[in-house]
Amino acid sequence: MEKLNARLLNWASILDSRTKEQAITTSSMPFIYPHLALMPDAHLGLGATVGSVIPTLGAIIPAAVGVDIGCGMIAVKTQFTKDDVAGRDLGALREQIERSIPLSAGGKNQKIRDTAQARIGALEALAAPEQLAKIDGLSRLWRNQLGTLGSGNHFIEVSLDETQAVWFFLHSGSRGVGNKIAQHHIAIAHTVMSRYWINLPDKDLAYLVEGSEEFDEYIADLTWAQAFALANREEMMDRVVDQFERWMTAASGTDVAVEPVKVAEQTRINCHHNFSAKDSPVNK
Repeated sequence: MEKLNARLLNWASILDSRTKEQAITTSSMPFIYPHLALMPDAHLGLGATVGSVIPTLGAIIPAAVGVDIGCGMIAVKTQFTKDDVAGRDLGALREQIERSIPLSAGGKNQKIRDTAQARIGALEALAAPEQLAKIDGLSRLWRNQLGTLGSGNHFIEVSLDETQAVWFFLHSGSRGVGNKIAQHHIAIAHTVMSRYWINLPDKDLAYLVEGSEEFDEYIADLTWAQAFALANREEMMDRVVDQFERWMTAASGTDVAVEPVKVAEQTRINCHHNFSAKDSPVNK
């Protein structure tokens, strides 16, 4: 660990000069407390450094949270091993997963599945009526995008660990609706800075102050988008499990009917890495 200044700690072994300069600028914001921490993957971002932990007191920077709110990873460990899948047609499994989960930017489901409908209902119930109306206004596709991967660095894998156990693994977030929510509140933060004649070292460090209406609305929408991202990964993972079971059953079949193969999940982990949460009170 390297201490770059009183409010900036660095765990990155490789840190280019522009990223370092950006982090120093962000750490100078008066509400950073106790320090900004750069992770090993730190690199240049929009206003704030990607791959950093930015604790704040009394304010939040929407652009620092990012536009793919709640982006994260989910993994399932199965009871199967490398020997169980050896010699089987992995290409067929990939094609089944691709048919089940819409891919790429703008990808959407042509129809809403029963499992997705239950999750959509929970998300609708999570939002206040006026908040849901706003979310629908920002993105009317969000219901059809629950259970879709997106693009960029998002992926789905069937992997082996060091013990040769089979895992399912995917990376995705809040899709178009999270992006629309983020851009909406980033624009509001810019407006607030202009309203109060606040000069910033970088316009993308525009912030919302705790106790303001703008802050409360952002936190409510942020919380909803993080819930969407979590549910989106659960929906996709359930589809991966379903397609793997179908693939294993078909690969085991002969002219004689066989019992459907079922995945017995040993572990399921669903964790976001692009998020914000309220921490316990601190003594400054």
